[in-house]
Amino acid sequence: MTQTVIHPSAYVEEGAQIGEGCKIGPFCHVGPEVVLAANVELKSHVVVTGRTEIGEETVIFPFAVIGEIPQDLKFRGEKTKLVIGKRNRIREHVTMNSGTEGGGGVTRVGDDGLFMAGCHVAHDAQVGDRVILVNNSALAGHCVIEDDVIVGGLSGVHQWVRIGRGAIIGAVTMVTNDVIPYGLVQAPRGKLDGLNLVGLKRRGVSRSDITALRAAFQMLAQGEGAFAERAKRLGEETQSEYVREIVDFILGDSDRHFLTPG
Repeated sequence: MTQTVIHPSAYVEEGAQIGEGCKIGPFCHVGPEVVLAANVELKSHVVVTGRTEIGEETVIFPFAVIGEIPQDLKFRGEKTKLVIGKRNRIREHVTMNSGTEGGGGVTRVGDDGLFMAGCHVAHDAQVGDRVILVNNSALAGHCVIEDDVIVGGLSGVHQWVRIGRGAIIGAVTMVTNDVIPYGLVQAPRGKLDGLNLVGLKRRGVSRSDITALRAAFQMLAQGEGAFAERAKRLGEETQSEYVREIVDFILGDSDRHFLTPG
């Protein structure tokens, strides 16, 4: 049995559920409705509050504030949650807020993410696995960030925006519309500037699939008709699962427009 260690200066309120092997460092505050799974570590000066659940082996660094109420004037104290997965690394001064009743009630973060110093995850955001938010980047309310996305430092993602799997957002970029899977976005007012080819190669995607993705991007950029019409035609022609993923993303439900190739 791995021993749970709670520093004498930490304040763990009655009702909090602390798993086996957790380490709670100096001057941390854990609220009464918090659930920490096994081997979670709070380094020091960490606040975890609200109805917050944190998965196994997640490590939270000093001065992070996790599970506070939403920064939303419509919030009226309703019981909402923040659910964080396993093996995340949440660095200094990160903030993650609980959900709102109007947004589904749950802010959710997947497994194996890296949230660098000073970044923010707002109410009702849905963040996938292996996501990296670089220093001082921010996700607004209701964003959907799929698996394997990287958001560069000092970047912002507008509320309700979806970012597809494997996409990368360059540093100091404002993203105001949906980003296709495997897209590469850069420039101060984000522009879809290509595909995340480096990320695709690192994940071992075959050359034939990368070739199909590049051809699909060209068709989306230069084909006839509206963007959705090009995507629909592409879906009728492609044999690549990766291209099909982009097509399904474009034709899926969204309240926003897409960043389209220049």
